[in-house]
Amino acid sequence: MLNKPRLLTPGPTSLPDRVRLAMAKDMIHHRTPAIKALLADVQKGLQEMFGTAQPVLTLAASGTGAMTGTVSNFFAPGETVLVVEGGKFGQRWTAICKTLGVNVIPLAVEWGEAVSVEAVEQALAANPQVSGILMQVSETSTGALHPVREIAALTRKRDVLLMADGISSVSISPCPMDEWGLDALLTGSQKGLMLPPGLALAAYSERAWKKAESLPCRDYYFSLVKERDGVAKNQTAYTPATSLLYGLAESLAMIGEQGLESVYRKHWALTCMTRAGLTAQGFELLAKTRYTWGLTSLLLPAGVSSGAVLARAAEQHGVIMAAGMDHLQDRVIRIAHMGWVDWSDIAAGLYALAAAFTSLGGHIGARDYLEQALAAYENALAEGYPR
Repeated sequence: MLNKPRLLTPGPTSLPDRVRLAMAKDMIHHRTPAIKALLADVQKGLQEMFGTAQPVLTLAASGTGAMTGTVSNFFAPGETVLVVEGGKFGQRWTAICKTLGVNVIPLAVEWGEAVSVEAVEQALAANPQVSGILMQVSETSTGALHPVREIAALTRKRDVLLMADGISSVSISPCPMDEWGLDALLTGSQKGLMLPPGLALAAYSERAWKKAESLPCRDYYFSLVKERDGVAKNQTAYTPATSLLYGLAESLAMIGEQGLESVYRKHWALTCMTRAGLTAQGFELLAKTRYTWGLTSLLLPAGVSSGAVLARAAEQHGVIMAAGMDHLQDRVIRIAHMGWVDWSDIAAGLYALAAAFTSLGGHIGARDYLEQALAAYENALAEGYPR
């Protein structure tokens, strides 16, 4: 049976035709007026999306590249940072810091839970040597949404930088950098921006830049002060991913045509739809209280393998979803609802999951799960997203 392929993974995500066609343009040289015009166009859209007056860097790298550059440019060897470890990507901050000689105080959070503001405040009080907090806005491995806005209220009163990985949040849910007082906001191209992997985008506060200027550069390629200075000239320090920039310009144009408010409203409605459908099917959700708008993680009952369910959903229904990570790899399925996804894709994903699960001997709860999911979607669209 032929099925329309649907990519419901938390990166990479599906590509709109407009973006694919934009990336098919003829190549241009990267030291010409044409690339300067392209970068100037992209910069304006990125600043609006990040909610910042600061330059937004476009790095030819994955999101991990932006994380690495953040550590190497804003923290010296021997400095101490607090890392919120609530999943695989919180742990990645720790691994990067240790590689670069930055001391880490880990703040462990149960996978699926959001860190509490009180726990962060207590950690800061107990460790006055901390000069930075590294955390996720949204932990992509679990679907938990951390209270970065409230934590930024703590760091702005201290000489502590708050560096936030927004890779599964930027262009998906609100995280206005300047308004919230974040010192860094990072993302990657392959999620809410509806692009292939290969671009890392990063913005930093004025006080973060002042610190970077006071430190010796520790990374030749990720020399972010050099990249920032290049933005002022509508250039990049090194060879840019030109085709991806063409795609980025088109993606930003699409977001601009809809308006960020409409983009956020859609993602919130898809989140409500997914969670309602999964709950009606009888699945337990991993992130129960504070959850991202970009993906939903469900826990499978004992004895059922995520690999088997995912394989059957892909082979029989054309729907590609993702397993959990690390110790939750075989117990969790992650369904993404970010980027170029609409209600029909989520309906297909819910159906494929139910069909695959029952074909392996599982039992689905309410048979009207699609009706419940669509009702939640319509209600969320009508009511608007939480602020």
